[in-house]
Amino acid sequence: MEKQRVVVTGIGAVAAPGIGIDAIWKGLIAGPSGPGPHVIENWDPEPIIPKRDSRRLDRFTQFALVAADEAFRQAGDFVDDPNDVTVSMATGIGGLESLESLVNESQKDEPRVSPFIVPMMMANAAAAAISIKYGFGGQANTPVVACAAGSQSILDGMRQIQWGYADVAIVGGTEAAARDSAREGFSAARALSKSGVARPFDVERDGFVMGEGGAVLVLEGLERAEARGATILAEVLGGASTADAHHITAPHPEGDGAERAMLLALDDADLDPGQVAYINAHGTGTDLNDRTEGLVIQRVFGDQQPAVSSIKGTTGHALGASGSIEAVMVVESMIRKELLPNIGLDSQDPEIPLTDIVRDLRPWTPGPSLSNSFGFGGHNTVLAFAPPA
Repeated sequence: MEKQRVVVTGIGAVAAPGIGIDAIWKGLIAGPSGPGPHVIENWDPEPIIPKRDSRRLDRFTQFALVAADEAFRQAGDFVDDPNDVTVSMATGIGGLESLESLVNESQKDEPRVSPFIVPMMMANAAAAAISIKYGFGGQANTPVVACAAGSQSILDGMRQIQWGYADVAIVGGTEAAARDSAREGFSAARALSKSGVARPFDVERDGFVMGEGGAVLVLEGLERAEARGATILAEVLGGASTADAHHITAPHPEGDGAERAMLLALDDADLDPGQVAYINAHGTGTDLNDRTEGLVIQRVFGDQQPAVSSIKGTTGHALGASGSIEAVMVVESMIRKELLPNIGLDSQDPEIPLTDIVRDLRPWTPGPSLSNSFGFGGHNTVLAFAPPA
């Protein structure tokens, strides 16, 4: 069968800069209010999730349901047969808040443990919650590939539609792991910024800052979207995943896996490097990641480097949700015809050979764009988007 073209018809997100796409956009322009971790203050999922239900859902699942509500309202009436709707909702860690609660309660002489605690902390809880709430009976899964998970979910959903396994794919990622236990672990791994300030590609960068949030995209076939009169926000041209096969935390020293992922994504999207207008960089603010990513972009694009920026200076690093949050903002950049700034960059590291890092909000003629996600374990996922034809 002929491969279908896949488009985005709905987007929704929650993150530290704000609740909903408009609020996040404004927050990304303004920059963070202070040092991280960057978390969603005064989180309240009502009225999307009634209080009696939210008590049985971990924070990371609540993020996914609120983001899904925004995306579905924008997409409109996209369901014909709910059994032809697939859900792929990623996470890196899952219900850490619930896990911590279980551990703390189990230390007491008379522990009182909720019968819902196991399903609350399961990594697949967010995918299951969306499927259950809306009655989506297609495949429901949870990519768990560290910081590449949110992008992997989009790639997986795209493939489901391309080859006719689903009419619609609900994809994205969610994470609520900016908690003491995770921070201590990442600090021990020397990955966290001691200053609490993320500085992607800056010579003074000293590690990443933890963030949290969730994002959801509604994907469907181009012909189907056009037939129902949907507003097409962007097209998912292609993507690719690779493994470094090198180290559990450090990227390949030459960026072998990342480079192959970018080249394979370009090939899958039928793009030449010179056609790419923008790259959403993984850009964590860690020493090795930023340097390796910059070198890979130089090798792939040569003297045709497009504009590049990372938004993690404001969102923080939302781990398994980061790729989906960033993909949503790439789509929003196409809608608004503006590129978001690389907050935290004061003086570019001379060892990072990027020629056009976006420093301020920039007017833009939307064109094909890549979104990079690289995770612990050597997982690399790259997506290619384009504005509607």
